[in-house]
Amino acid sequence: MLLGWREWVSLPALGVGSIKAKIDTGARSSALHAFDLELDQRKGKTFARFRIHPLQSGPGPAIKARAEVAEFRKVKSSSGHATLRPVILTQLEVSGTRWPIELTLANRDEMGFRLLLGRQALRGQAVVDPSRSFVAGRPPQQGKASGKELSPDERLRGGRASG
Repeated sequence: MLLGWREWVSLPALGVGSIKAKIDTGARSSALHAFDLELDQRKGKTFARFRIHPLQSGPGPAIKARAEVAEFRKVKSSSGHATLRPVILTQLEVSGTRWPIELTLANRDEMGFRLLLGRQALRGQAVVDPSRSFVAGRPPQQGKASGKELSPDERLRGGRASG
């Protein structure tokens, strides 16, 4: 698969229908902007609960997500600052093709993209043409964002509240 330096992708297991990702072959790992991050233990496993703003600009709807933490990893930012981040395993979807990836959860408020895809996530799946953008196409039209936060149950019901 051919990708440009930025692409629209999905994280279906996290309820993210479309998010603009920066494709960065200079970065080893991938990072997702996660906020209100809480960790809890259940049956000997660690889980992360967090919220995601898939839109780069404007408040837009926040998505509540929960995932098992695979490990904690020391990650060095481009500025050289190292932090210990939770790592989750999830599915990435690009142009109808899905594959498993690791994502570190981090506050990317100051970054231009909510999702950074590093070379480990792309290995064996895609090649990158840094002179192009959105080679994989545009995201599906999902209507206007309501600004309402969707729970995992509401996402399963197509955004409708129960009752």
